[in-house]
Amino acid sequence: MSAPATPRPTLALPAAPTRTRRLDWRLRFAVLSVVWGFSFLLIKVGTQAYAPFQVALGRVLFGALALLAVLVVRREPLPRGRRTWAHLAVAALLLNTAPFSLFSYAELSIPSGLAGICNATSPLWGMALSLVALSEDRPTRRRFAGLGLGFLGVLTVLGAWQGFSGIDAKGTALALLASLCYPIGWIYVRRTLASVPGSPVAMTGAQLMLSTLQLLAVSAAFTSAPASLPLWPTLSVIALGALGTGMALQMQYGLVAEVGPTTAQMVTYFIPVIATAAGVLLLGEQLHWNTPVGAAIVLAGAALTQTRRS
Repeated sequence: MSAPATPRPTLALPAAPTRTRRLDWRLRFAVLSVVWGFSFLLIKVGTQAYAPFQVALGRVLFGALALLAVLVVRREPLPRGRRTWAHLAVAALLLNTAPFSLFSYAELSIPSGLAGICNATSPLWGMALSLVALSEDRPTRRRFAGLGLGFLGVLTVLGAWQGFSGIDAKGTALALLASLCYPIGWIYVRRTLASVPGSPVAMTGAQLMLSTLQLLAVSAAFTSAPASLPLWPTLSVIALGALGTGMALQMQYGLVAEVGPTTAQMVTYFIPVIATAAGVLLLGEQLHWNTPVGAAIVLAGAALTQTRRS
């Protein structure tokens, strides 16, 4: 989830908030945290029956269908212009196709909780990249301290003093690479699509449609069609897309419009906690002391990197 620096992909700030509000924003914030926190468990269950590319394909497909349904209800058009769609195709690759596939492959060999913690490093990668790619993001001592603290937390989670024993290096590297895709994608979006007209739902719906086509081509080339459709893995992939990608993004837009991006992005810091708890309680994953301690250090460092000059 870049989604994402929240871990999940959104292309622009939403328009004015809707006239009616069904739920208090705090309740929606909690629901969003749970949905995105459980996404890593759903990936884990999905990969028990489907290839990683197929899990990623189902995720973007059902996410796109959910957002397109919203567009139909609102009677909003999709973006126009070849140039816009070309930029959206690159954004889809960086913010959806690549990270979703990498997380699915990573969870073949690492716990879902560890994948959720790796996802929380996105703000750290984002801060490091923005210092180079975005001239308006000036470094400060506090942000540099957050960067160092965050990567110290990563080393703590991985048990560096034990020589990383018990940690699958390949799976962890794939999860960290997935989290790196989000800030790269965001920098690209910020430079190419920030001024493009269109609602965030329409832009992200189009982006997920393009990601669906990309993953459909990759899945056709590198995987075989599943022989059966097991119930729980199938439901997990559907929920991962419709809820964890479609509904969650729509809910995030409402939160940003109502309480602002700073408060809304705090959901990032609850995701690894929920992902770890879900993995331990529902999947029986092991939890060592360094995992929650390292996760807390990562989140503290990520929070520091998000502070800016007044």
